[in-house]
Amino acid sequence: MTNHTLADLGWSDHFARQIDETMVDLTPARIHEVQRDLLLVLTETGPSTVIPVESAGEYAVGDWVLSDGVKAVHRLDPISNLTRKAAGHVSYQQRIAANIDTIAIVTSCNADFNIPRLERYLAMVSSAGAMPLVLLTKADRCEDPRDYQRQAERISPLVTAIALNAKNPEDVAQLIPWCKSGQTLALIGSSGVGKTTLRNSLTGGEAETQAIREDDARGRHTTTHRSLVPTPYGGWLIDTPGMRELQLAGQEDGISAVFEDIEQLATQCKFNDCAHQGEPGCAVQAAIEAGELDADRLERWRKLKREDEINSESIARQRARNKAFSKMVNKTVRGSAKRKGRR
Repeated sequence: MTNHTLADLGWSDHFARQIDETMVDLTPARIHEVQRDLLLVLTETGPSTVIPVESAGEYAVGDWVLSDGVKAVHRLDPISNLTRKAAGHVSYQQRIAANIDTIAIVTSCNADFNIPRLERYLAMVSSAGAMPLVLLTKADRCEDPRDYQRQAERISPLVTAIALNAKNPEDVAQLIPWCKSGQTLALIGSSGVGKTTLRNSLTGGEAETQAIREDDARGRHTTTHRSLVPTPYGGWLIDTPGMRELQLAGQEDGISAVFEDIEQLATQCKFNDCAHQGEPGCAVQAAIEAGELDADRLERWRKLKREDEINSESIARQRARNKAFSKMVNKTVRGSAKRKGRR
């Protein structure tokens, strides 16, 4: 990779303010790939490899760390932090990527387009602290791509939706403003929607793409890991593997942002503890009866709030158990050391 200045890599005053006198001899580095026990980083002098001081799982592509040339001594607080509940039955929050300016949710103008899933992605993006963008690929294969745009934009005022053909350079050029001058754009979405094709178009790369199944418009994973890749426009791109499981945890603020219409109506209900299930003076049910709110949207809001609450509580309990176990281990180790000292 070509050498870059810190500003080229996305450095800002947000990170500079975190450095005190004990850190001035350390080198700022941005993570461009996380491996099992190594961090691949970029510095002003070029790419290098450092050993994570903590578990590699504590780090994400896009993070800024301070390095002594061998170890990642300190991780700087990110500007944005994209997370989800880890897949499966485990109870912890997984970091996906960090310090992203814009997160593009990629779906396509076919059977993959799904309003509930878009709402879920938008809640996650909003909670991450990044700007959301909806990219509707395969626009050349449908009669009216504008219809998909309208549906996406109706979800929330947060949404900017762009319909495009990911193989058409003129279409892809619409995305240049989001990936230049040290900015970072991340691509998220299901497998087979064209993320890798977009990555190739935006970076000049030749990552392999896969065909999609005709019956459900889904594809196989082509991106197998996350990485920070430079674009010819001065910015950076993070491509992520397709997410087959996307559960929210600790993202109540993102849900509130996406469903702001419902939350605003709820403040007008007669009772503060209104469950919006037929109570007198319920402004939410009144909006449904007046045709101003879709009842299905209310149910999706409830579902995401319940899921986020349950997963957040599960993660909090697991953290408490881990903390208690660590205290027990430390107490046992100290007791053993004292007994040895008395011998």
